[in-house]
Amino acid sequence: MTRLSIFLLLAALVSALLLVHSQYETRRLFMALESAKKEAKRLEVDHDRLQVERRAQATPLRVEQIARQQLQMRTASPAITQYVSSQGAAGQEARP
Repeated sequence: MTRLSIFLLLAALVSALLLVHSQYETRRLFMALESAKKEAKRLEVDHDRLQVERRAQATPLRVEQIARQQLQMRTASPAITQYVSSQGAAGQEARP
């Protein structure tokens, strides 16, 4: 009888330790999940902010300003426009 009661006591202790360990793991995994959710939310907010900044930098006025200042470009006008006719170019290619 004492063997059976010792065995049952050891089984109860082992099951109690396994229960405590599984609860600890559950809490640890839950905290990791919450941390991952918080990081995902932070990344989503950061992504939205970057999208707004990208849209703000791609406005036509900003692109034109950068083209004028950094690339020294200017708007096309009839004074600086050269027109090429396709008839003149085709006639010159035909003659050797």
